[in-house]
Amino acid sequence: MLRKPIRTNLFRTMNTILQPIVGLYLFIRHIGVTPELDDYEKRKLAIFNILNSVGIMNGIVIPVAGLFNNDKLPALAWIVAFSPAVISGIALLGTYYKRYEQAKMVYFIFYPLVTALAYTTNIDIGIELFFIVYGVLAIFLLKKIINAIVSFGFSIALYLTVFVVWHNYDLRLIDLNPGFYFFNHLLAATFIFLSLYLFKTENNGFQFMLLNRNRELENSKKEIEDQKLEIEKKAIQLEKQTIELKELDTLKNKLFSVIAHDLKTPMYALRNLFRNMQEYDLPGDEIKVMIPDVVTDLNYTTGLMENLLQWAKSQMQADSLKPQLINVSELIREVMQLLRLQADTKKVFLENKASEPVYIYADRDMVNLVLRNLLSNAIKFTPENGYVFLGANETDSFVEVFVQDTGTGMSEDVMQKINESNYFTTKGTANESGTGLGLMLCKEFLAKNGGRMFVESKIGKGSIFSFTLPGNN
Repeated sequence: MLRKPIRTNLFRTMNTILQPIVGLYLFIRHIGVTPELDDYEKRKLAIFNILNSVGIMNGIVIPVAGLFNNDKLPALAWIVAFSPAVISGIALLGTYYKRYEQAKMVYFIFYPLVTALAYTTNIDIGIELFFIVYGVLAIFLLKKIINAIVSFGFSIALYLTVFVVWHNYDLRLIDLNPGFYFFNHLLAATFIFLSLYLFKTENNGFQFMLLNRNRELENSKKEIEDQKLEIEKKAIQLEKQTIELKELDTLKNKLFSVIAHDLKTPMYALRNLFRNMQEYDLPGDEIKVMIPDVVTDLNYTTGLMENLLQWAKSQMQADSLKPQLINVSELIREVMQLLRLQADTKKVFLENKASEPVYIYADRDMVNLVLRNLLSNAIKFTPENGYVFLGANETDSFVEVFVQDTGTGMSEDVMQKINESNYFTTKGTANESGTGLGLMLCKEFLAKNGGRMFVESKIGKGSIFSFTLPGNN
C-alpha cells in the first residue's frame, strides 16, 4: 500500500533536482544565440558553450583539489590549473556579446598555449592528446577557413614541439604519480568523447530537422499541387459555364427576336379582324372568310406559348424530373386526339401503329411535349392527303417511338443543323410558321430522361423522327 506514495515522492524529488539542471543546460546552450543565426550555426554555438562550461568547471575543480595536496605546487602549476576557467570564461563572455569568431580564436589559441606551458616544467605530464583535440575542434567550430587553418596549425605545431622535438624530459609523471598520469589521459579521452558525442547529437538533431522540413515541404508541395489541380478543374468548369452562358445568351436573343416578330402577326390579324368588324360592320360571310387564317395564326401562337412556358419551366426547375411508368400507346392516342383538328384542317391522315401496350419509364409531361412537337411538325410539313404514322418498337433495354410522315423531306444541310441543335425554323407546306424552339425542347427533355432523338429524311419522300427512352425493364 505504501509503494505508490513512495514512488510518487521519489519522482517529485527527482523532478525537483533535475529541473534546475535542465534549466541551466538550456541557458548555457542559448548564450549568445540570436534569431539571425541559422540552425546549423546555433547548434555549433551550443557545442562551443557546453565545452566552455566544462572548461570552467575544470578550472575550478582542479585548483580546489590542489588545495588539499600536501605537496607545495609551483606557481606555474597553479596558473595552468586556473587557466581553463579564465579562458573559457573569456570565450563565453565574447559569445554573450556576439563576438563569436573572436571568442573561438581565444579558445583555440590560449588552450593549446597553456597546455604547452605545462610542459615547461620539464615534466612529461601526458596531456599531449589535447593538442590534437583542439586542432580538430578548430576545423569544426571556426567559420572562417583562415582562422581554422591558423588554429589547427598552431595546435599541431605545439604538439610537435612538446612531444616530438622536445621529448627529453627530466621527469615523467608516470614514474612520479602513475594514478595522476592515468587521470590526465582519461581526462583527455573523456574530453574527446564528449566533443564527438556533442557533434554527433547535434548533427543527428540537424538531420532530423532537415528531414522534418523536407517532409513539410513535400506536404506543402502536395497541397499546392492539389490546390493547383482544383483551380484548374474550377477554371475548366468556369470556362465551360462561360461557353454555356454565351450559348444561352445567344439563344435568348434569337428567341426574343423571333418571338417579337412572330407574336405580332397573329395579334395584328386578330386586332384587324375585330377593328374591321367594329368600324365597317362586316357581314358574316366576309368574317367567315377571314377567320380560318386568324385561327391558323392563333393555333401557331398557342403552340409557341406552350413551348415557351415549358422551356421556361425546365430552365427554372432543372432538376424537377418526375419519372413514372407510361403506356406509350395510350399517350400516342392522346396526342393524336389533341392534334386531330390541325391534321383535319390540312387534310392529313393520322395513323397509330402502336396497337399493343408498350411501357416506358420517364416524365409524362416531357414525353407528351416531345410527341406533340414531333407530330405537329410532321403535320406542318405534310401536304394535303398525306399521311403521318406514329408507333413504338420495344427491345430488351429501351423503347423506340417514331413519327413518320410522307411530307416534303429535308436536305442533308437541314438535318445537320437539327442534329447540331442549331436554332432553326422553316415554313410548312401551308406556309405555317415556326420558331425552332420545339425541336430544341425535344432534345433537352429527352436527354433529361436518358433518351436520344434520331432523324432520317429524303427530299420528296418524307421524314422519320424517332427517339429512344428506357423501357419498363
